[in-house]
Amino acid sequence: MRVYVPLTLPGLAEAHKAGELGPAPLTAYGVTPALREWYVSDDIEELEYAALSRAAQASLRQLAVDRQAPRRRVVVAVDVPDGDAVADPDRGLDHSSLGEVRIAFPVPLAKAAAVHVDSDEAERDVEAAAEALGAADLGDDDAQFTVDGAEDHELLWYDAQEIPYLVE
Repeated sequence: MRVYVPLTLPGLAEAHKAGELGPAPLTAYGVTPALREWYVSDDIEELEYAALSRAAQASLRQLAVDRQAPRRRVVVAVDVPDGDAVADPDRGLDHSSLGEVRIAFPVPLAKAAAVHVDSDEAERDVEAAAEALGAADLGDDDAQFTVDGAEDHELLWYDAQEIPYLVE
């Protein structure tokens, strides 16, 4: 199963240094039954893009907490055995947890298929979105508009072998 692990650039640097994504349990996003039902599509590429988008939203939440991290969302795509990524059936219909899975152990970074990172041009919108996230969560429509502005930026694709250059 392909899962998408939300990080920040400092988190990616730590994973690179440790050689693994962790600590466990690891929260990631994948094509779960609830995500399939919500997205209403049988196209696996569309469903994986939806899971990647959910991970990008989680990365934005990490940036809201870590004010020192560069304002770029980071998502690592990794392949794990199907049984290793477990969705909580009790939260399946909770919109905030769509696609969310838990992995009970650290994942070797060598299993990374790709890394998705915001471009330099996205930094200002991502910074504004991270700042507005709390107000958006409380129902502020203007803040939600700002948060949605970060989602207008597509994450760039990098081969996993490029991680050392991303964390320099």
